[in-house]
Amino acid sequence: MRRTGRVVVGLAVLVGGYSGLSRLKAADDNVVIGERPAIEVHLDQARIETGEVSLKDCLRRGRILFEAVFNKLDGQGRPLSTGGGAPRLAGQPAFLRTSGADSNSCAGCHAQPRTGGGGDFVANVFVLAQNRDPVTFSVAGAFSNERNTLAMMGAGPIEMLAREMTGDLIAIREAARAQARTTGVPATRPLSAKGVSFGSITVLPSGKVDPSGIIGVDWDLIVKPFHQKGAVVSLREFSNNAMNHHHGMQSVERFGKDTDPDGDGLMNELTVGDITAVTLFQATLNTPGRLLPANRARREAAERGEQVFSTVGCVTCHRPSMVLNNRVFTEPNPYNQAGNLRPEDVSRPVTFDLTRDGPEPRLERTRDGRAIVRAFTDLKRHDLTDADEGFFGNEQLAQGRLNGFDPDSNFVLPAPPRPVAQFLTRKLWDAGNSAPYGHRGDLTTLTEAIHYHAGEARAVRDAYFGLRAEDQAAVIEFLKTLQILPDGSPLVVVEDEDREPHEDRR
Repeated sequence: MRRTGRVVVGLAVLVGGYSGLSRLKAADDNVVIGERPAIEVHLDQARIETGEVSLKDCLRRGRILFEAVFNKLDGQGRPLSTGGGAPRLAGQPAFLRTSGADSNSCAGCHAQPRTGGGGDFVANVFVLAQNRDPVTFSVAGAFSNERNTLAMMGAGPIEMLAREMTGDLIAIREAARAQARTTGVPATRPLSAKGVSFGSITVLPSGKVDPSGIIGVDWDLIVKPFHQKGAVVSLREFSNNAMNHHHGMQSVERFGKDTDPDGDGLMNELTVGDITAVTLFQATLNTPGRLLPANRARREAAERGEQVFSTVGCVTCHRPSMVLNNRVFTEPNPYNQAGNLRPEDVSRPVTFDLTRDGPEPRLERTRDGRAIVRAFTDLKRHDLTDADEGFFGNEQLAQGRLNGFDPDSNFVLPAPPRPVAQFLTRKLWDAGNSAPYGHRGDLTTLTEAIHYHAGEARAVRDAYFGLRAEDQAAVIEFLKTLQILPDGSPLVVVEDEDREPHEDRR
């Protein structure tokens, strides 16, 4: 083998105090030989903002971060901090499926049908267990909420849809506040965004809010489209949380520069630019579309099933489409809370067109320059339990918080814990290849998932099971056409007759 550079013989001194890991350094080009971090190049946010790092390069680095199998030299692990960032007792497990760190890579769980997708039951996470000190080994509902991993395809459009709905709801609140101050009497207005009703809001002349009429959204009126409980505002917040919780990787923007909050001997594990890159990678993942059956009878059944899905009332919550007024995604999100990059922190936001940039399929662009999001959701929280059926009400711990909206000074009522039986309406645009189903991923068929709908969905659920068997089957056939498609596909694809449904079509 020809030698391309002089090698300095001996073990390199490791940054952060890790010892016993074999590394050599090539003197001429400063290349480390042997053990090295999974991420050797970190992004400078300033270079992203000036455009010196192109969107294409940013997405490439974002994919690398999403797929990286982090190790100790990256700062993987959090021996002295919880998944929420608080200090914890020493001597506890480095890896733990319940309290975490519980994963080596984002793609370790977000893998089906490919990188960025969802996860099998084995990839379930235990939400809120990450905050426990000492850690918990129990998977009982008293200690955490067990959740299945959902796919991130179409996440960029979903975040932008939530932003616009939030803007509409806050505008209604502020209009009611102005009216109350002008008239000197309480003002009540209906809350509606994109045709979805969130109840009503009353504002007193003092400016305080009576939130008793608000339904399906937090009292701050910020639509939080991520996590099954609707608890996270943006992909950026989701990424900052997940990097620390699941991998023990702390971002500078969340934990500060030149600090070692988890006591693993490494600082500045993820730069602001790194989080921007992995956020944009997720935001540009392609949009789910339709895979039509090759078999004519199944295709005709799916067409009929789409009509039945509507007439039986499923579209009340699983809204087939909503219009996005601004098709341009901007990063960072204006509703980010402290600890996540915000618009005032950057010289220029990063932008891209959801109908033109990123891999196909993408959102459809309307003639007037807007975009259509066919996600089959209303981004509202609903209670699907009642006295006869409590399958979706098995969780015991409340999750979520108000974003920078102090209940003591802004509301006439104290903020209660979030109802544990409420879940965000599941997006169905990937229902055909996102099994298993249910918040725990313990339902293997779509029919099971429909069966356990109760509470607010009881009437529609009963109407569905009151249909003829062939109409029920047609609805299932329709739902199976809603799928995550390979990059580069059109929004509607006809199944290849020569391949089995489970085969890779890339």
